[in-house]
Amino acid sequence: MKEFPLTVKRSIELLGLLALGTVLVIGNNIIMPVLMAFFISIMLLPMFRFLKRKRFPEVLAIVLPILLVAIVFGLLGWFFSSQLSVLVKDFPQIKKNVTLHINSLSNWIENLTHYSTTEQRKFLDEKSNDLLNMAGGLAGGAATSLSSTFVFIGLLPIYIYLMLFYKDILLRFIFMWFKPEQHDRVKEAIYETESIIKSYLVGLLIQVTYMTVLLGGILLIVGIKHALLIGVLFALLNLIPYVGALIGNVIGVLITLASSQELWPVITVLAVIAFVQFLDNNILMPRIVGSKVKINALFAILGVFIGGSVAGISGMFLALPIIAVLKIIFDRSDMFKQWGVLLGDERPARSPMTFPAFRKKKPIPTRSGDVPK
Repeated sequence: MKEFPLTVKRSIELLGLLALGTVLVIGNNIIMPVLMAFFISIMLLPMFRFLKRKRFPEVLAIVLPILLVAIVFGLLGWFFSSQLSVLVKDFPQIKKNVTLHINSLSNWIENLTHYSTTEQRKFLDEKSNDLLNMAGGLAGGAATSLSSTFVFIGLLPIYIYLMLFYKDILLRFIFMWFKPEQHDRVKEAIYETESIIKSYLVGLLIQVTYMTVLLGGILLIVGIKHALLIGVLFALLNLIPYVGALIGNVIGVLITLASSQELWPVITVLAVIAFVQFLDNNILMPRIVGSKVKINALFAILGVFIGGSVAGISGMFLALPIIAVLKIIFDRSDMFKQWGVLLGDERPARSPMTFPAFRKKKPIPTRSGDVPK
């Protein structure tokens, strides 16, 4: 593309990004299981190689790690089903507690705004009818979403097995796209991609474990009802960068409000979550994942929202590792190096407006781009 003017090159790049986004939106039901299987298969590679070194048959070396992942997800599903059964048993008490909190809130609003309880109930009835009508319209979509989820789960182990079985074909396909003199850089990019994905996903598993133990354990000791459910839900939602923690706080408060007639458990839950998040953000997670994935906060948040709009929850979970892989590719390409700089968190030590040396693609002194917590 060197013979094209600069404006034409940039236009082609933007059109390529637009085409890629269009393909992801249209084919997300096909692409997302493949991407999820790709990341999980890379995480399972060390176990696969270990079993191969121990002279396990190749098929068995692939199947055993997949079975281990299936057992983990099965245990997680069993835990949520058992916790939901406890919530169902407590439903009469939950209904009583929710009614009490609504009445207290209604009285507080009436004293603050002189908006009577009758007017508030009329407003709530109108909005409830709107929500019921909306729910009826979404019922068919929910059934479709549920069926697509089962298809997703069913295809995942098949894709993982085939990716591990045919990994050498996939690697050969990648190398054949490049000239022999570029193969060293391609090999370096593949190794770094594998390293970052493994460290990131393994780090997230460690994070879920210690956050569940810390948060659920502390809440259990304090005497908060459904402490383990709050801990597991918050730990899983916290995997979604920036957005998940906020949703986890809201869900934790709602579960606590529904399980208690007092406000002190809510304050306790929020305080414990804040304490665990402080440990996670400033002490534990930077030592596990933070040093490996160098994506600036702006594009991490944008990636989460774009991933969510394209592919729902799975897109939000995969946003950061996908951006990390793209950054590795961009950093090793002279044509797309500027995109790697845009995604990264290494801020120039001097302003490019004042110092011409900081406008070029060559390595420059940088400073940390971490957003203060």
